[in-house]
Amino acid sequence: MNTQTVFGLAVILCLAGAASATTTGFVSTIDGAQANAGAGTGSAGTGSATLTYDDATNILTWNIAWGSLTGTETLAHFHGPAAPDMNAGVQVNFAAISGLSSPSIGQTTITPAQAADLLNELWYINIHTDVQTSGEIRGQILVDAVVPVGGPTWAKIKSLYR
Repeated sequence: MNTQTVFGLAVILCLAGAASATTTGFVSTIDGAQANAGAGTGSAGTGSATLTYDDATNILTWNIAWGSLTGTETLAHFHGPAAPDMNAGVQVNFAAISGLSSPSIGQTTITPAQAADLLNELWYINIHTDVQTSGEIRGQILVDAVVPVGGPTWAKIKSLYR
């Protein structure tokens, strides 16, 4: 075997181990119609969110923005597990991590059980206000994209050794 072949095989073996890790992207549209398990609040408030989850590190990151609320923000959480027409307990108090100001940008480590619920679209965002204490606006968190770690690199390496 020549040096180039040995190096190529070493790189492939390293990437094969990393190929099992994935980063999953999520999105959420947040509004008053989804609040209170779909009963709604009548709020004209809206928001949106993008999130990512890395299954190798168990880190969840978020960027959540909202506006036009009828009250002052008092709490902001990720809730779950729950379908869109159900309520559930708090999984992560993101306001305690990244604040109650919009946009709220932060990250935290979640458990494998929490990750399973998140990946099954059983988490939602709930923004509470002093006017709507149970939550003025809400949005179900939906999977947007799954990206394997090393995926594009693997294709490039394979093409070098054809």
